[in-house]
Amino acid sequence: MPAPSTPTAHIPPRTLTIAGSDSSGGAGIQADLKTFAALGCFGMTAITAITVQNTLGVSGVHAIPPEIVGAQIDAVASDLGVDAAKTGMLGSPEIVHAVAAALDRCSLTQLVVDPVMIATSGATLSSHDTARAMVRELFPRARLVTPNLIEAAWLLGREIHTEDQMDAAAEALLQLGCHAVLLKGGHLDQPILSDLLLCADGTREVIRHPRIATRNLHGTGCTLAAAVTAHLARGLGLTEAVRGGIEYVTQAIAAGARWSLGRGNGPLDHGAGNACSLSR
Repeated sequence: MPAPSTPTAHIPPRTLTIAGSDSSGGAGIQADLKTFAALGCFGMTAITAITVQNTLGVSGVHAIPPEIVGAQIDAVASDLGVDAAKTGMLGSPEIVHAVAAALDRCSLTQLVVDPVMIATSGATLSSHDTARAMVRELFPRARLVTPNLIEAAWLLGREIHTEDQMDAAAEALLQLGCHAVLLKGGHLDQPILSDLLLCADGTREVIRHPRIATRNLHGTGCTLAAAVTAHLARGLGLTEAVRGGIEYVTQAIAAGARWSLGRGNGPLDHGAGNACSLSR
């Protein structure tokens, strides 16, 4: 009788989120893990902070010690491996430094930096010192940086109200050391949204998609960065990963627009398009 065959070993795409925990489940670590799973990746975490928040806002933050943040990255990278990672809320210059050092130790090159500074509710999640540390230590290590217009305006010290100003801002962000920037245009008052991808090699693409009328936008930025990270881990090129990430977020917003969760800015449906969608 023939011996049973040994199953072929399979390593799924491995993604790491380095970010804060959102107790309401709509943003941060929780949104990232849902996104990774929806896009066929194995998600891992390095938690930088525990936040007390819901759809109405953030009422408390407890930062994780920087050495513990770095140790979490070391632990998963040295054992499971990481194909692509993203950063979200980092909280302090010391945490930024610990993250940068750990990324170097594990030789990770597929990094998406979401410069989380202001929550959808308006709560400030980053200091100027932390933002400067992020620019100095993480922007040069990132394959892509994904600010929204408010974050870009804060980083550059200028207002951004038009698509022409978006172009100039993206160019200025590249001068800060980014290899590529995805400047998200959701804060422009337009029915058709325009997101601008600009790369240091001259690649430029404007991705347009319709605005969806909903207040359920909590975690949109986290979700987009996580979706791009997942697509990079799966082997897509940067432009294709960005297009796929925007398509996924658009579907998640549309599916979650019918939800009534909380009294403020509700979450997306991260299972949109899958059998697990809670909108079904």
